[in-house]
Amino acid sequence: MNDHVGGAVVATGFDVPVEPLRRAAHYTGEPGCIAEARAFAAHFVGRLRTEWCAEIGPRAEEEVLLVVSELVTNADRHSNGPYILELEGTDTFVTVCVCDSSAALPRRFPRDPERIGRHGLEIVHALAKGMSVERVPVGKRVSAVVALSAE
Repeated sequence: MNDHVGGAVVATGFDVPVEPLRRAAHYTGEPGCIAEARAFAAHFVGRLRTEWCAEIGPRAEEEVLLVVSELVTNADRHSNGPYILELEGTDTFVTVCVCDSSAALPRRFPRDPERIGRHGLEIVHALAKGMSVERVPVGKRVSAVVALSAE
């Protein structure tokens, strides 16, 4: 940032990005896509650290990666086509969006420790500060907002 003092420009600190960092990746659903999506998200978190000077603790990073894994896994299992992972973030949050071609909305099941599987949305709801699902012309878009902290 700069202040103007008596007509002179004086540096007052670091410039902070104005727009959130945004990245997207397309996946075909081939084997290995879920791992690729996690790696993509890990790289994104690293860029937030350098470009936004974000102080992101290991727990917050793992929460982002777990939300990415769960949402991408759901798209991989329940859609009949490719899907898109969109990430948007600043020094305080990351929004994870997954768009796929299935019009079927995801279902969150009640807690049941006896049930095997189908805990993905339960996990996302526990980790995210907010979650939404919307229909789009070619399917749906599932979004979750994960708060970042330096814990």
